[in-house]
Amino acid sequence: MRFPGIIPAVTTPFASSGEIDTAALQANVRALLDAGVHGIVGTGTMGEAGSLSTRERRDVIGAIVEAVDGRVPVIAGVSAGTAEQAGAYATHAADAGAVALMCLPPLGYRADEAELVAFYAAVGADTGLPLMLYNNPEASGVDMPAALIARIAEATEQVVAVKECSGDVRRIPALLHATDLEVLVGGDDWALEGFCAGATGWVTGVADVAPAQCVALYDHCRAGELDAAREVYRRLLPLGRFDMTPKLVQYFKAAMDEVGFAGGPTRAPRLPLDDDERGALRAALATLGVGVHA
Repeated sequence: MRFPGIIPAVTTPFASSGEIDTAALQANVRALLDAGVHGIVGTGTMGEAGSLSTRERRDVIGAIVEAVDGRVPVIAGVSAGTAEQAGAYATHAADAGAVALMCLPPLGYRADEAELVAFYAAVGADTGLPLMLYNNPEASGVDMPAALIARIAEATEQVVAVKECSGDVRRIPALLHATDLEVLVGGDDWALEGFCAGATGWVTGVADVAPAQCVALYDHCRAGELDAAREVYRRLLPLGRFDMTPKLVQYFKAAMDEVGFAGGPTRAPRLPLDDDERGALRAALATLGVGVHA
């Protein structure tokens, strides 16, 4: 299985009662599909997976699968502190209809190389679904360089791709040299650089807000239209820079509200943006040129 193109990591809307707003989630997904995205990731960092119960995680994936209706792949984030828990999330996601998995190194523990190899082998074996490694040192506390990723992939046949989120664009050619894996950009403020270095896809929060523009960036890059790609990217980049911040979920949910998607509140311990943060967000949206609600 391959994952080319624009793959939004969708947020999880919550109703005023605190429950998941399934109707809003599905409306968001359908709008993303109408804009031409090529896949959907649920229950990832952007989906506030750490605040969801096991039942809620399954419900989110099931709702996404229903809304997608076979049009694009649905990938489930299954990151957890242990292989047993990640495997349980994987089984539930598979039961709900996900066709692939995405997983960080074990959360809350700085595993060594042998432990990481064993961790991913166990997660991969639980369902047999294609597995995308997620290298995000900021989120997991562990950086997986190309040689380690190659070692993990060699030991686990289910590993077919890597979401590279270190921010070092040199990692992409290194991964392409060291492995046969598909490489996807995982950071929203280096997508153009990542595509030009050889990434085939982009797992992105920006696409939750501006999916058509992200698809246009991808199409221009594929066509070798770099001047046009740079112009689209110039407008996307101020919003993309919120991605690698502690409040990325708040920023993108607030931006979704501003442009007509269902963003809504986040769950604790996340707090709403303050006035200065909202002002910076609105400035980024103005550069992007999408409609902003009064």
